Amino acid sequence: MEAEPAAAEAVFGSRIDRARQFTADLAARGEELGLIGPLEIPRLWTRHILNSAVLAPLIRPGRVGDIGSGAGLPGLVLAIARPDAQFILIEPMERRVDWLRREAEALQLDNVEVVRARAEEAKLSPWLDQATARAVSALSKLIPLTVPLVRSGGQLLFLKGASVEAEVDAAAKVIRRTRLTDVEVLTLGEGAEATRVFRATVD
Repeated sequence: MEAEPAAAEAVFGSRIDRARQFTADLAARGEELGLIGPLEIPRLWTRHILNSAVLAPLIRPGRVGDIGSGAGLPGLVLAIARPDAQFILIEPMERRVDWLRREAEALQLDNVEVVRARAEEAKLSPWLDQATARAVSALSKLIPLTVPLVRSGGQLLFLKGASVEAEVDAAAKVIRRTRLTDVEVLTLGEGAEATRVFRATVD
């Protein structure tokens, strides 16, 4: 397993032990449960934990929905880093829901709620202040699924790959139809591990 990067403690502060425990749990059981591939364990910290944590400064206190939360990337990572926000992890697969609930309990994350549902079927009240997603689907499909869950003035924050600009172009009609504003692509982090974030405001 990859050694803990020096940046991790700065990111998680006094809650670094919870981040360490989550990373160890994911390394121990992630492949077995189909949460991560076998090649991911040697780069678990940089490619998954810190890659998810870059969103932490963009999170506002309030209700944050993580769509297709899967292994808890970024949902559980953000819940560790931002105890001042409430995270609703939305995941349809039963074994992943079980994992998310067990980890939230084991890590004593009282700011986490797990909802077993597809995004388009989720019934949330009140609406979300922000929605996050990582490695779920292209923007043209993801935006229509998430906009109905977010209040007016709320934000979409999606972790994307190097082709995000092409995705934005391909989703132009969807962006207009859903009336998103302040659409931008942010590059967070540095070097090879730089992370791209699609951010937009819901009308």
